[in-house]
Amino acid sequence: MLAVALLALAASRPLSPDEVRWNAPAAPFRIADNLYYVGTADLASYLVVDPEGMILLDGGLEASAPLILDNIRTLGFDPKRVRYLINSQAHNDHAGGLAALKEATGAELLAAPADAELLERGGSGDPQWGDQLTYPPVKVDARLHDGAELKLGAVRMTAHLTPGHTPGCTSWTIPVQVDGRGVDALFVCGATAPGYKLKGNPAYPSIMDDFRRSFATWRNLPCDLFLGAHGSYFGMAEKRARMAPGRPNPFVDPKGCRAFLNAAEQRIEAQGAKEAMQGG
Repeated sequence: MLAVALLALAASRPLSPDEVRWNAPAAPFRIADNLYYVGTADLASYLVVDPEGMILLDGGLEASAPLILDNIRTLGFDPKRVRYLINSQAHNDHAGGLAALKEATGAELLAAPADAELLERGGSGDPQWGDQLTYPPVKVDARLHDGAELKLGAVRMTAHLTPGHTPGCTSWTIPVQVDGRGVDALFVCGATAPGYKLKGNPAYPSIMDDFRRSFATWRNLPCDLFLGAHGSYFGMAEKRARMAPGRPNPFVDPKGCRAFLNAAEQRIEAQGAKEAMQGG
């Protein structure tokens, strides 16, 4: 009964203006080698393809699921070949479509333990948003530990637990081929805290410590090909417009990756310091 109630609540909430903008349709495209973008205008979703099957990272909003499935088909792939669903963060704008995508594909869903709990509650009891941003709950088939390797044919993806944005926020790395050479792609799960309470939050008292450990982790991860949960993290639209045969792949952007993480870390520290001064 709880799952039914949460599903009805999620379906009844109209999209915010930001969500409408983020969820605008976007044509899918190949980023590199066997890695494709199948998300919306700003809610990133990625497809990793191997002869033995496919991996889909992130499900956008509940309203994003049909767009993602259409994008997979547009590329010529059968959604039923998706073997694994993985999630970067258990917020409604990245997990809202997972239940529908799981049903459509028959894939197994993998997630970090802390976010798995949120996913199975449909986002209720979020440490920042409470029950404001719920979505259809979805069963998690397996919990991921830090450093877990997801293998499918020749694909090797590694999970890195980088909590803060959510308690189980999970970044991913994968080696891919770009222009005939091997590079490491990094999917940054979330390095922001918009509207968060960072000090004195009983629902997440360790959030600042978690963010600091996560930034230390990101600094030590390879980030040749820079990607993330939102297209705006890595300048997706602008980089996509620059893609052309014979030109360097603009998504290979290690300097942009480091600059993004440095700026994000400074914003988190400034936000925490401001709350501390205000007695937060």
